[in-house]
Amino acid sequence: MAIFKRLFDWLDVRIGLREVVDKELTGYLLPHDINAWYSLGSVLLVIFLIQVLTGMLLLVYYVPDAEKAFKSVTFIMNNVPFGWLIRLAHAVGSNLMVAVLLLHLLSTLFMGAYKSPRELNWLTGFILFTLVQGISLTGYLAPWSQLSFWATTVATNSVSAAPLAGPKLVEFLRGGKLVGPSTLGRFFALHVAFIPVLIAGFIGAHLFLLKRTGVSTPPFREKHRRWTGESYSYESHPGGIPFFPNYALQDATSIFLYLALFLAVIFFAPTIFFPKDAFLPANAFQTPAHIKPEWYFLANYQTLKIFPNELIGLAVQGAAMTLLALLPFLDRGPERNPYRRPLFLTCVIAGLLLWVGLSIWGHFS
Repeated sequence: MAIFKRLFDWLDVRIGLREVVDKELTGYLLPHDINAWYSLGSVLLVIFLIQVLTGMLLLVYYVPDAEKAFKSVTFIMNNVPFGWLIRLAHAVGSNLMVAVLLLHLLSTLFMGAYKSPRELNWLTGFILFTLVQGISLTGYLAPWSQLSFWATTVATNSVSAAPLAGPKLVEFLRGGKLVGPSTLGRFFALHVAFIPVLIAGFIGAHLFLLKRTGVSTPPFREKHRRWTGESYSYESHPGGIPFFPNYALQDATSIFLYLALFLAVIFFAPTIFFPKDAFLPANAFQTPAHIKPEWYFLANYQTLKIFPNELIGLAVQGAAMTLLALLPFLDRGPERNPYRRPLFLTCVIAGLLLWVGLSIWGHFS
């Protein structure tokens, strides 16, 4: 330990490290009644880092060519040392990232943490949610399997219902009339270059906004601290608990619980996200009987099937997403406690049940 203390002292006299630690860790106070839901942001950061690391390792052997993509993935799984582990970690991680992000979004919604002055926190988080879905969709095509080929065909085809520009938009996404090598090239570029940069940028913006506004107090025992909107105000927590070591332990607990679940899926249920069509090479002349999108797009998929016109289905989904994105600007009341907002709580639970119901319906339809 002495060597670490000497190293710490050496850095402290040069860059003022002790001051940084006092201000950002031990002196960074959080609400005394902060709960475990607040640690989901740290879990998401860990997941994003794992996705970046495993994605970079996969790039060593993956070939983004329609003739070689499936063979390169098969080679990674069967011949590269620990290639199966890296590929499964990347695939399972992408699904769990969406699930944890959904939980993070729901906890923010229930605790009213989207309300002013945190409108921009909510918007950046919402954009991150759509970007994560986008990076998952573009990565879905990479293995060039029957599942990825036809799921991408279904997903891109749904855009054709957009008025006026629909067919042109589909052609732009696919790089041609049909899903083919150009689509793989475009999706690969989006997956490894454009969207990750955007995600990293919005994560930085989200953390910056969190740092500037302060952590919101849980609403359940909150003494109402209304922001007047007249000037900037940081929500401090005098008498709260320090981030380090107190809440850092909660963060670590949540991260290790996630890693336990993550590894359990990889080792005990590795095919949970891989139906049998995921193990067959793409064949443009053989349509699988029951092709379905990923689980987080099943509700969208089923919504399009319910309405006789896909345009109406897209419009309904667009309206729902717009309403959710603009929620902080529509819900202006100061009350944040969900138990004192019965109408809001009813709408949220009904919306959640509807989404789950449509997803189940989409899975079995």
